[in-house]
Amino acid sequence: MKNAISNYRRLLRTVPPMIVSLLILSIVGMNLLANKSINTGLDWLALDGGILFSWLTFLSMDILTHCYGPKTATVLSLTALAMNLLMALIFFIASRIPGHWGESFVEGSEAVINAALDNTFGGTWFIILGSSIAFAASAVLNNFLNYGIGRLLKNENSFGSFALRSYVSTFLAQTADNLIFALLVSKLFFGWTLLQCFTCALTGAVMELLFEVLFSPFGYRLSRAILKERENPVLREAFAV
Repeated sequence: MKNAISNYRRLLRTVPPMIVSLLILSIVGMNLLANKSINTGLDWLALDGGILFSWLTFLSMDILTHCYGPKTATVLSLTALAMNLLMALIFFIASRIPGHWGESFVEGSEAVINAALDNTFGGTWFIILGSSIAFAASAVLNNFLNYGIGRLLKNENSFGSFALRSYVSTFLAQTADNLIFALLVSKLFFGWTLLQCFTCALTGAVMELLFEVLFSPFGYRLSRAILKERENPVLREAFAV
């Protein structure tokens, strides 16, 4: 047990804090903005504001998998999930503290707006639980699928290899994430049909994949920079302290 804790602490010191921070920030932002639906003008395309962060979550996991392997990426993904649950708890406590939000001062609607903001930040237990289960499952799928595809490619350090393994793993894992959440939450608590669940899962994954395609050059450059630093003997010695 002590050895496992020691290895975990060493891992947190070794991985660049920027990429871990981006992972945690994106998960917190994704779950918070998921409270806002996006009016796409299309009946068959259901999206929420979480899409603005979800691509960053999966890109961060792809970078971690590429540089450190699927086990490390999964451990850090679950760590980020735990941080998100901690933030959800803090938001919940804040929503129960007596007081008024700045945006609630609208004459005649103060109580209604204040309650709505409290509920938005306070969250709903089944939504938080559903999103946590969905993310944990999709993180494992994404990281190990990304790694497995990379092992099949000849030049796994090229941009083409990074892009292919990221695009395939992201699309399948995002679909799984969306579908698990839809089945656990939307179908059980909001009465969605199976068709709606599958349609939402697929269309959401396609849109999230487009963000990944757009920003994958940035992810590739960042992963190459991390790998280059790991090859530096001075930095390796510093990380070992």
